[in-house]
Amino acid sequence: MAQNDDQRTRPKLLSVFAGADLQVCAKGFRQRAHVDSVMTEDETERAIRTEYERRGVENFYRESGSSYRNPHEPELHRALDIVVGEWGLDLSRVLDLAAGSGEVTIALREHGAGRIDGIDPYTHGAYLTRTGTSAGRETFQEIAAGALCDRNYSLIVCSFAMHLVEESRLAGLAYQLSCIGDRLLILTPHKRPLLRGEWGWELEHERVIHRVRARAYRSRRIREPE
Repeated sequence: MAQNDDQRTRPKLLSVFAGADLQVCAKGFRQRAHVDSVMTEDETERAIRTEYERRGVENFYRESGSSYRNPHEPELHRALDIVVGEWGLDLSRVLDLAAGSGEVTIALREHGAGRIDGIDPYTHGAYLTRTGTSAGRETFQEIAAGALCDRNYSLIVCSFAMHLVEESRLAGLAYQLSCIGDRLLILTPHKRPLLRGEWGWELEHERVIHRVRARAYRSRRIREPE
């Protein structure tokens, strides 16, 4: 049964790519704002939403990716601290998908993770700066087309990004991920995405922690534990 530590369900447009040193456009000019000390969480969300609408999601991250910081990194870390232990996630080989500046990679290293591969086509520079390792640049579209078909992971983690994938493209992406990962952990500020069984995944756990919804899926390639 899903556990809910926070009953707020209003829509948000946040992504793992949004930065704590977020470049926001205000009154026709660009200003740098440190969101922790200057902008409230709701103001940050509205600023990000405005920039999504003005520039489009891909352009937003392409232009601001090198300076990316996730304003919700503390909440992501708290969520990971809880679910990694409670759900017994296998961290032997992890794919950090839509890796941002490496906030998930950094958190999982603290939990003793083995090999972690990061992928982010927009914030790979920020990922290298913070983690000291390079990130792949495959897009969701390329992954859906089989770009990672020769890999295998014990766990795939995708935080604050998959809710932005169009429904028409989500099935193909989810299916390809089910072919290379034993389990998938999605961290999202929304109720979406909710993956379907015919896309290759079975929901095992769900919990909301400090406005971060965590869902753990098991690939249908893997036999359900008895």
